[in-house]
Amino acid sequence: MALAAAAALSAWPASAETVSQSDDASAGPNPAAFDEVWELVRDRFYDPRLHGLDWQAMRTRYRPQAASARNQQETAIVINAMLAELGASHTHYYTPEDPAYYQLADIFSGALERRGLERVFPRGEVTYPGIGVFAQADDQGRIFITGVIEGPPAHQAGLLVGDEILSVDDSPFQPVDSFRGKVGVPVSIHIRRTSDAAPTAVSVTPAELHPNAMFLRGLQASARIIGTGNNAHIGYVHVWSYAGHKYQSALEDLIADGPLRDADALVWDLRGGWGGAQPEYLDLFNPRAPTMQVTGRNGKTGLVDVKWRKPVAMLINGGTRSGKEVLAYGFKEYRLGELIGDRTEGAVLAATAFLVGDEGLLLLAVEDVLVDGQRLEGVGVTPTIEVAFDSRYAAGSDPQLERAVQVLSRS
Repeated sequence: MALAAAAALSAWPASAETVSQSDDASAGPNPAAFDEVWELVRDRFYDPRLHGLDWQAMRTRYRPQAASARNQQETAIVINAMLAELGASHTHYYTPEDPAYYQLADIFSGALERRGLERVFPRGEVTYPGIGVFAQADDQGRIFITGVIEGPPAHQAGLLVGDEILSVDDSPFQPVDSFRGKVGVPVSIHIRRTSDAAPTAVSVTPAELHPNAMFLRGLQASARIIGTGNNAHIGYVHVWSYAGHKYQSALEDLIADGPLRDADALVWDLRGGWGGAQPEYLDLFNPRAPTMQVTGRNGKTGLVDVKWRKPVAMLINGGTRSGKEVLAYGFKEYRLGELIGDRTEGAVLAATAFLVGDEGLLLLAVEDVLVDGQRLEGVGVTPTIEVAFDSRYAAGSDPQLERAVQVLSRS
């Protein structure tokens, strides 16, 4: 089920929107969470030898630290330090202060229905207050936006990849807590767009975000045509999550009868977000298979096995992980088009999720993955055209996308 549902799933490193957290806003310490995580790893981790670790020794080493943790966040830090000893992707502990906690709960809601989802989320409806960005701290502790999902409040307010977030309502940025109790109420986010610019206040109205719906609508809203100097029309689409066939179906609809239908070429952006893709999704670009049109009694028509038979380029970077890396590997290996950007993360294991008490979620690697007999875990996929991109203070520029458009406009 891990492979079928969201198996080679991925997250941004460590957390989905930022790593900045407060010490006093979270619940108290929970030593029981440490024990439950330890036991789940012992019983369910994909390698029964636990990568050669003495797992009992790990418990002896880290449990006293968990017992002395002052709050939930300190407990999480200890748990993740222990999990890091495994050296495996898709093995991380999240708390409700991190958007990834909610995003993973929604992505794995099917499996979690049998593991207490409604105990934590009434009626199984997973939501959280937010603005729809991915962000993370750099090595200096500065927090930068690394992704803006099309549609949610941040996009509507004009926030951009590369913006440094300085504060929210004059308090330090918290990816969830900054917006608790403020849904529908404008907040003032102070940003710095370029390294030498003065701080600017941007008014953003937080919303109650439904993760899966947000990612699907973001994909659909991202579709657009980019004009070029030689009158080429380049289509663009960003797939934020591939954890479910509905995202591939939405892409097929955009190509078959949507804004991408008349494009001369396509940029398929798989940077960042979540994985979960299946290898069969590459069939969209197989020119040697037919597309079938069916028409019902009512005259309504539909297409089966939609194909894109024009030039295509894929965008990748260090945030391209898991199932998206499987697609990147096949895209390159079978020469479907240029792979543009940076090396992918090399995080390719099959995972599932477990709710830990009422205040934690464990993403755990439960199956090993080989692609055409090759191991991508810890290796990644290199682009055919390397374009470095330090997105900090990018102020709307995107050299990887610009290169893809340049390449496709000549094709």
